[in-house]
Amino acid sequence: MSNKGQKILVTGAAGFIGYHLVKKLLGNGAQVVGIDNINSYYDTRLKFARLSETGIPADANNWNSPVQSSKYSNYKFVRMNLEDRGEVSALFGEEGFDMVCNLAAQAGVRYSIENPFAYIDSNIVGFMSILEACRHNNVKHLVYASSSSVYGNSGKMPLSVDDNVDHPISLYAATKKSNELMAHTYSHLYGLPTTGLRFFTVYGPWGRPDMAYFLFSKAILEEKPIKVFNQGDMYRDFTYIDDIAEGISRVVNNPPEGGGAPFKIYNIGNSTPVKLMHFIEAIEKALKKEAVKDFLPMQPGDVYKTYADVSGLMDDIGYRPDTPLDEGIQQFVDWYLDVYLSKVIAK
Repeated sequence: MSNKGQKILVTGAAGFIGYHLVKKLLGNGAQVVGIDNINSYYDTRLKFARLSETGIPADANNWNSPVQSSKYSNYKFVRMNLEDRGEVSALFGEEGFDMVCNLAAQAGVRYSIENPFAYIDSNIVGFMSILEACRHNNVKHLVYASSSSVYGNSGKMPLSVDDNVDHPISLYAATKKSNELMAHTYSHLYGLPTTGLRFFTVYGPWGRPDMAYFLFSKAILEEKPIKVFNQGDMYRDFTYIDDIAEGISRVVNNPPEGGGAPFKIYNIGNSTPVKLMHFIEAIEKALKKEAVKDFLPMQPGDVYKTYADVSGLMDDIGYRPDTPLDEGIQQFVDWYLDVYLSKVIAK
């Protein structure tokens, strides 16, 4: 699917999903501007390595100054905080974006218990800056990252966008639900087309080192115990990163229409729940090494099961993620061994 002729802002461009989306959009012919504050939530060497893959040099440290990619003539990057609404507004005024993909956010469920204000600053105040900038600069479509965590501990499966999501069980989930409410308000008041994507446990190469598959791989290779919460009795709808990037690029081209509020929410997941123990087995198989397992109770803020109903995405966009778990895990492990350990961490 082509994005040729579109000028697209991607926030969180040095992040996991943002990096893959930037490459997808560039390959589809879009003019892309990426922004990220490159915070220290996890090892910044990985973030700078992602930027390097898209031709952005180390002087991306310069705040609020665009850096041209050396690999892509249609890409430049700006280091910026979304909370700096004056800088965000100025960037929108200078660039004239057609579409915006807001993926920047403070991630992590457990981290939100210890660092709540980081989530308010980035996920609420930062998102407000984006909404206002879109409103005042005639952006044709705002696509933003929500999360499957908004469903809380729903006992109803599969999880549907029509389900009630008024009972989040982590602050991270509450900020994502807030984003959906804020977007709906701007769609209703100002006619801004907005689409929220509820991601379901995204994994793959160039992923975040705080995610379970990353932590498991590291521990298995070091012959250290892995933490298996709720005695391994948990289910996740693991979604491969290439499927996510493809899905977002298609959604960008399909802004919601109609009277009232041009507003839409989609689940984007593999729609196949996988038990945590099977997930661990897939990693063991790819690494050719068995894990030492430390079985622990459920952690605060965690949910027992996620399983996406993706019928809306299929009906409206004609797409659903479908990469098999074993294939995706093998791709991650190959990258982890060949790139991450030897080129990113070795720096």
